[in-house]
Amino acid sequence: MRKQRHVAYTNCPVEAALDIIGGKWKSIILFRLVEQTRRFNELRRLMPAITQRMLTNQLRELERDGLVSRRVYPEVPPRVEYSPTPLGHSLLPVLEALKAWSETHMPARMVSMPAAGSDDPDRSAKERLT
Repeated sequence: MRKQRHVAYTNCPVEAALDIIGGKWKSIILFRLVEQTRRFNELRRLMPAITQRMLTNQLRELERDGLVSRRVYPEVPPRVEYSPTPLGHSLLPVLEALKAWSETHMPARMVSMPAAGSDDPDRSAKERLT
């Protein structure tokens, strides 16, 4: 269930922005979609810690807020693709600034994902220790 929004944001424009893109997953989803249009399972693979239900809910909220568009192709089985709207795409400088800030100020917390097809998911962690 979606949190209740404020009717007006007269005191803090940051509060208004974070009400739309705040939370653990929305910014990450947007960042991945700005890279390229993606299907649901592609997003799941890129964010293995998110549950299917949470990803579905977050995508619905982003779509409802006009940041993401959902395109359903009339195929069997149905194919659904998500992409940023122009409004969602306008957040790219903000997302890139967050990325740069994190790379500068939090490098010790950054964990590399193993290469696609890697047999050892702990490989990157092992490499950091050696």
